[in-house]
Amino acid sequence: SRAKDVTMPAKLPVNFFSTRSPVVDLFRGQLDYADHLRQDSEIVLYFFYAPWCGQSIAAREEIEHVASRLSDQVLFVAVNCWWNQGKCRKQKHFFYFPVIHLYHRSFGPIEYKGPMSAVYIEKFVRRVMTPLLYISSRSKLLDFLSNYEPGVIGYFEFNASPQPPGYLTFFTSALHSLKKDYLGTIRFGVITDKRVAEEISLVHSGSVYLHRHVNTSLIYPNDIMNYTAENICKWALENREMLIRWLRPHGGKSLLLNNELKKGPALLIFIPYNPLAEIHPLLDEITKVALEYHNCNKSQAAEPDLQHAGDTDSPAFDFSVPDAHPNLSETFSITKYPCCNTVVLPQWHSISRTHNVCELCINQTLGVKPNKVHGPHCNFLEIEAALDSFYLQEHTFFQVISNTIECSNFLSFYSPFSYYTACCRTVNRHFLSFISSENAIFQTPKVAFSSHGKKDNTQHSIPHIEDRNCFIPNLHINDTNITGLSCRTNKTLNLYLLDSNLFWIYAERLGASKSTHLKEFAAIVDLKEEVHYVLDQNQSLVGSTLENFIKNFSILYSPLKRHLVDDPSVHFHEQHVITEVTTHTFHETVFLSEKNVLLLYYAPWCGFCASLNHIFIQLARLLPPDNFIVARIDITRNDLPWEFMTDRLPTILLFPHQRKEQSVKFPEDFPVNLPNLLKFILHRSSLSSSEPCTKECLHKGTVLHQGHISHLEREIQKLRSEIRALHQAHDQLEAQLSEARREEHRLQQQKNTLEKQHKTLQLHSEQLQATYDQKNQELLEMAEKLQELADASENLLKANTLLRILVASREEKLQSKDEIKEPLLSQQTISEDHDVSVSTAATTSEERIDNIDTIDTEHSSGNRTE
Repeated sequence: SRAKDVTMPAKLPVNFFSTRSPVVDLFRGQLDYADHLRQDSEIVLYFFYAPWCGQSIAAREEIEHVASRLSDQVLFVAVNCWWNQGKCRKQKHFFYFPVIHLYHRSFGPIEYKGPMSAVYIEKFVRRVMTPLLYISSRSKLLDFLSNYEPGVIGYFEFNASPQPPGYLTFFTSALHSLKKDYLGTIRFGVITDKRVAEEISLVHSGSVYLHRHVNTSLIYPNDIMNYTAENICKWALENREMLIRWLRPHGGKSLLLNNELKKGPALLIFIPYNPLAEIHPLLDEITKVALEYHNCNKSQAAEPDLQHAGDTDSPAFDFSVPDAHPNLSETFSITKYPCCNTVVLPQWHSISRTHNVCELCINQTLGVKPNKVHGPHCNFLEIEAALDSFYLQEHTFFQVISNTIECSNFLSFYSPFSYYTACCRTVNRHFLSFISSENAIFQTPKVAFSSHGKKDNTQHSIPHIEDRNCFIPNLHINDTNITGLSCRTNKTLNLYLLDSNLFWIYAERLGASKSTHLKEFAAIVDLKEEVHYVLDQNQSLVGSTLENFIKNFSILYSPLKRHLVDDPSVHFHEQHVITEVTTHTFHETVFLSEKNVLLLYYAPWCGFCASLNHIFIQLARLLPPDNFIVARIDITRNDLPWEFMTDRLPTILLFPHQRKEQSVKFPEDFPVNLPNLLKFILHRSSLSSSEPCTKECLHKGTVLHQGHISHLEREIQKLRSEIRALHQAHDQLEAQLSEARREEHRLQQQKNTLEKQHKTLQLHSEQLQATYDQKNQELLEMAEKLQELADASENLLKANTLLRILVASREEKLQSKDEIKEPLLSQQTISEDHDVSVSTAATTSEERIDNIDTIDTEHSSGNRTE
């Protein structure tokens, strides 16, 4: 019998943390005991681990470091969630280890998904400990609003006991924010001073304010949304302003970078970051650049000025709203009113050479002072709505020839507090004359009015911000600052931050130097254009450097040089007959060389490329090194300029001397062999000659050519001998093939004969089988008849026996009677009866014998037939 399978039970778990560690180690997975410990602590951190997991082992030291600093305020519990007998393994089903959960009293779990580094873990734990920042003065409010992270502020009057209404809900919403976004990009603050709250237009206790640097700040709409923790958190996450975002890849397979880079060109900035540091000068400088870059509505912003005042007691904010009746000259100035757009109407007739040029601007409603927080800002949606409204009013400004400026006002579609102003003038459609007459257009004192319009002073009207370069010669992107540049260019950048202490490997792949000690790096990646640019590492990463880097990328013809990545492991020597080209040596080897260059594009996975190596080695030995360079480049490890990229391997390009820009591709329909390559090179290449050739030069050239020709003739003779040998081998192979064909024909005939014989035998076998079945049936029928005869014979024997007995008894009786009465007569009668019986019996016996003989005869004949 087979023995039963024997399994060894798992070993009992042991302590994962040291017994002297401040972390409570439940190495047997006692999850129920962990929940019991949580009831007595306000903040608890659970560290779920597997003893065999390398990441759990690596994070163990980081957790111990954090516990040593916060053990007096936070309870640290480590639970072995791998032992099969523990309750943690039975109740929890984790897909990875380690897992960190935090609990704030009864709220939780809040999962931490950031880097397993002590400083990041401690920063997150401290945020869970104090999810709300107490703002007690104007200076603290300024510090809170100056941070690059979005800020949510709640105002509560602590007059009631124990907490004012809505405070616990706001407190819970801060925890919800940490639960949904582990990066903690939203900061929550609370104000208890009414005077400080009034600085941001909060007057009612329980009001919630979302601060945004560029767009309009918002107040939580209590009349639309229920005042719950989930709704406040959702509202803040949906309306937050992400000017600059941290990227923290977790190290596994992820689409994080791909999803972000697909959104458009990205500026990736690598800086060494310590989350626990109190000040971050470099981060503040980068944040300032990001704010300026995205601040498209700076002139109309109704937001506080985010600059520290010299005196903390002085008013920190300027919430002044523009006057209800502003001066129109200021309204249309460049610095005061950037929300204008220049439109050109089509000519009224095909033979006309005039256009109507209109200046379209957005204005605030007169007599209505909008809310400080909800002050409207000009954006592209409003400009689009203004254009739609303007084209509906197009007939109003349609004039054949007019020397006056016609202005009109019409209401907004979306807001009763806004209207649009359009001032039009007829000009020549020629663009140069349009530019030259700019002063006459917008400074003409004659002003006309539409039938439904109001009088407006258009003396200082300007075109749309994207068109100002056409009208104001001194206004160019290179000369302007970076303020609002994201709205003035189609090459808008998304800004991202990465911690170089954790993700420097990404910077190295983008082109950062490995030998640098200061891990600061910036690069622009554009997936759509398949290019990326690297900020010179010799320059310090400061605000002005980043501004210049962004402005150089944003202009139409960028002066930035595309960064190409090559293979640093490629090392070649001069004695190699084939030159290995990299990204850095491509320009020098191919374009700056005074030789003809034959370049092979290959890849390590290309099998056909490898089969060409011996051909190129022979070619390099044949060609004179003074005039030719045979090189190759691995396209999988090197970036090339787009004009020299290829989508087919192998690809062979020839760069002739003095005509490097006229590179020639080896025809794809020709086989790649030595004769074809030589013909291609000799036909397409050119010999270098810097001076007029003398007689001696011609003689040397002739000798050189004769030497090459003789060498090529010898090579051709070798090839011809090889061809003859190949022909002989071909003839021998043909003879062997013909013999094989004859043998195959003979075997085919034998096969056909055998198949015919097989069919004949098969037919005969079928006939014999039919005869056998027939005879077998006849034998069965004969056997039945014999059985019937045997039964009849047996009956006759029985009858004969009875007759004999009767005859014997009769004879006795007759004998006795004859002896008495008629002896003679009786004797005669008995003799006659006996003769009749005997004759009858004899006749029956003879018939049976004859039948038996007939059956035997037939049976013997059947056997002989078989």
